[in-house]
Amino acid sequence: MSAEYPIARPRRLRRSPALRRMVAGTRLHAADLILPMFVKEGLTEPQPVASMPGVVQHTRDSLRKAAREAAEAGVGGLILFGIPAVKDARGSAADDPDGILQVALRDVTAEVGDATVVMADTCLDEFTDHGHCGILTPSGDVDNDATLERYASIAVAQAAAGSQMVAPSGMMDGQVGAIRAALDGAGYGNIPILSYSVKYASAFFGPFREAAECAPQFGDRSTHQQDPAGPLNEALREVRLDLAEGADAVMVKPALAYLDVITRVRDEVDVPVAAYQVSGEYAMIEAAAANGWVDRDRMIMESLVAIKRAGADLILTYWATEVARRL
Repeated sequence: MSAEYPIARPRRLRRSPALRRMVAGTRLHAADLILPMFVKEGLTEPQPVASMPGVVQHTRDSLRKAAREAAEAGVGGLILFGIPAVKDARGSAADDPDGILQVALRDVTAEVGDATVVMADTCLDEFTDHGHCGILTPSGDVDNDATLERYASIAVAQAAAGSQMVAPSGMMDGQVGAIRAALDGAGYGNIPILSYSVKYASAFFGPFREAAECAPQFGDRSTHQQDPAGPLNEALREVRLDLAEGADAVMVKPALAYLDVITRVRDEVDVPVAAYQVSGEYAMIEAAAANGWVDRDRMIMESLVAIKRAGADLILTYWATEVARRL
């Protein structure tokens, strides 16, 4: 039992910045942050993303420069998303050794080496002409098992191009096991898998689909991404299945609307837990700040601290380089 007022005065430990810093219960480090980056084939100049002020679709040259800046700031990792010049129904460019994502992986690993972890999003939606995360059946449904074959091939191509970690985001049943088997069989048993284990069919993804040019041409992704109103046990089951298949780390996406899920996942597992501060979260703060409604810098830091306090070991955020410099 502690003393009560007037002997007990919690404000004593809040009197100065130095006191608050000393007793802080949540500490954010640059190495906790992962920067998502978009690279588009054929660009001659970086292309701003209208719904995400400050974010661009990179050229190969601007990507290398931004990757170097992130590494110099101490950012823990980079995750690359590729946008090809030509798309088709099976996303052929996704595992093409000369496709934009593989070229970009070679560029970035040559630029930053081991100064930061270079990883790749392992999915099909940026590469398919229909915008869905997998191979479609004649009726337009996503064919789970046919898609696993593509994911396995993509992961191997990414590893061969220098990706130091792969991150399957399609929410297909069995995706981690298929990728683990393919990587091991191809001699890449040392490449870890960061699985998007708990990914919701969220409206917060909207701006990302502009940045990655991957909006579905019909329907949505509710058949494979989780229902925001679904039971928490479903999320935990997805995590357990991925770990049983060989995931080395797991992710919750989005972050701020699902802090409770992050906490439960952190309590359940003994591997690193990542959370993705997604495009809609970024866009809301940037838009409100642009209108003078909020203190931008404080909002950014408060949102990241909240995600960290909920239990995330790693945070994917478009502010990674800016925040790392501030830290």
